[in-house]
Amino acid sequence: MMCAFVDKHRDEHGVEPICKALQIAPSTYYARRSRPESARAVSDRELGEKIESVHAQNYGVYGVRKIHKELHRQDIPAARCTVERLMRQKGLRGISRSKGPRTTKPAPETGRPADLVERRFQATAPNRLWVADITYVRTFAGWVYAAFVIDVFSRRVVGWQVATSLYTDLALDALEMGIWARTRDGADLTGLVHHSDRGVQYRAIRYTQRLEEADAVASVGSKGDSYDNALAEAFNSLFKAELIRNKGPWRDINHLEVAVAEYVDWFNHRRLHGEIGHVPPVEYEQLHAVHPAPELLSISN
Repeated sequence: MMCAFVDKHRDEHGVEPICKALQIAPSTYYARRSRPESARAVSDRELGEKIESVHAQNYGVYGVRKIHKELHRQDIPAARCTVERLMRQKGLRGISRSKGPRTTKPAPETGRPADLVERRFQATAPNRLWVADITYVRTFAGWVYAAFVIDVFSRRVVGWQVATSLYTDLALDALEMGIWARTRDGADLTGLVHHSDRGVQYRAIRYTQRLEEADAVASVGSKGDSYDNALAEAFNSLFKAELIRNKGPWRDINHLEVAVAEYVDWFNHRRLHGEIGHVPPVEYEQLHAVHPAPELLSISN
């Protein structure tokens, strides 16, 4: 460990001053440097480099569990305890998320669609249940709002949009993206349940009409708390932790929009999701297309 410390700082401070501070003889340092690396040291160094690469390529958000899973996906054998030890030595750790306040403004109870989900976020295939929600981001130019539509089966973000206002177009554009993306791939959305909170954006006439045109059914949480839309709230929490707080601050909507596009692409194609067996959403849907899974996926509240 002392040799590694000297190696790290020798260019800046020099070997002799560092050895003096550590109370070791420079000859001791040079003697240890001249010895061949042990098999364990070589293994640790090579694995440590791979761990750093995986961590950096995934927004620096992966903790021990996900890095361990990703290494095995790449056919890199490593014990979880070894991954944990090397991450600790390198100061690498995952991102923790926190819960933020609600963004949408509740609409009046009159005419509210039924709650078809009742906090059971379950789906046996893609396009059976989508959840939608809106969150917010502070930029130097002012607030920016982000709307997302997520397929419960795979956790895939099927649609998204950012805007500087909370008008209906924000949520509607995200919905349009989801409908376009799925129908482009040949999906039949008949009977799709679209679930949201009581936000006025999701109760707007244009929004509900678009759902009807797509042969989808609207569902709205009945209790009026965050558990009504827990899966969408969970995504917002990840989005805030993994992108907004992790990579900010943000200049303006243009800066943020590019970052959201990149994040959604990573989230769908490369991020491992424990709820679906530690694979990315797109891969999970591809696996389902070959071997449909009969069991339900659920999120417990």
